[in-house]
Amino acid sequence: MSQKASPRGTFLKIADVMRAEIDAKPEMAELPSAAELMREHGVSRGVALRVFGVLEKEGRAERVPGGRWRVIRPGQERDRRPLAELVAEVIRSDNLNLGDKFPSTSALATRFSVSRPTVAKALDKLEAAGVLSTSQQGKQRTVLALPGREERS
Repeated sequence: MSQKASPRGTFLKIADVMRAEIDAKPEMAELPSAAELMREHGVSRGVALRVFGVLEKEGRAERVPGGRWRVIRPGQERDRRPLAELVAEVIRSDNLNLGDKFPSTSALATRFSVSRPTVAKALDKLEAAGVLSTSQQGKQRTVLALPGREERS
């Protein structure tokens, strides 16, 4: 089996192609998978991963759990805090008080553009911290504590 030698910097040339594709397609939200890059450009997995690394370093892409890469556009600011912190912030941003009903898992998944199981994990952390009541079928969670504020007895 013969292999053609690749010139040095192949990953940089592919990164240039990917940058041009990102700029030309405003609707592009995800990068192709490593397997797709390998097939399309005839390169190894290591070269494909280096392409993703270049785009990540430039702030044009970020890794998404599950192995995919999301396109980040200039001016597209995103809060990088853990989801549990963002979900806890809902209490403040929605002006919720002790005993108030907390938004559903589905509503939070839509609000943060993540899957319901991902939101469920964040909610589990807040339940364990005593911020939210435990989840029960047919009963909505309620706020038990206000995160980041001192409780006075």
